[in-house]
Amino acid sequence: MKVLKLSAQGLPQSWITLEDAATHYAAGDVRWELGASVAVFRGGHNAVTGEQSRIAISSIIGTRGAPGINPFEQTPSLTNSKLFARDRNLCAYCGRHFHETDLTREHIAPVARGGQNHWMNVVTACRACNHRKGPRTPEQAHMPLLYAPYVPSLWEDFILRNRRILADQMEFLLAHVPRSSRLLS
Repeated sequence: MKVLKLSAQGLPQSWITLEDAATHYAAGDVRWELGASVAVFRGGHNAVTGEQSRIAISSIIGTRGAPGINPFEQTPSLTNSKLFARDRNLCAYCGRHFHETDLTREHIAPVARGGQNHWMNVVTACRACNHRKGPRTPEQAHMPLLYAPYVPSLWEDFILRNRRILADQMEFLLAHVPRSSRLLS
């Protein structure tokens, strides 16, 4: 289970472990929290009061300080699992749904012809369609794309990064996803 760490302004920063979240709480870095309590850490007993220390961890925390980078200027890293999730495990050529193990990263403009490995030049394809298209463009192969590629937003990237998102975390992230996102359909 991961905690969604946000900046004090509410911008996603990272998915962190429960232990890392506890460190933020103990250091007084947590400015606000949302969502359900997902864990409680218990510590030692106070010598004077006899009370046991405890830290309740929320699923979403806002931490103090401003991020050192503008997250809207960052391009999400491209991985096959995030690509397949972006494209909903649908082959861009035949339109069929496949298991992740039966999919490939397909370069629209082939790498052999100078095509780059970036979000706007890749789609999900089944192995058969990828092989049939070969080192040609979709037009040359007479295989039109069924959907257009796009670069995921910051919010979409955080959804694509984590396979085990809690309901309150997903609700928070989806509230900021562009209405045109394929993740909403």
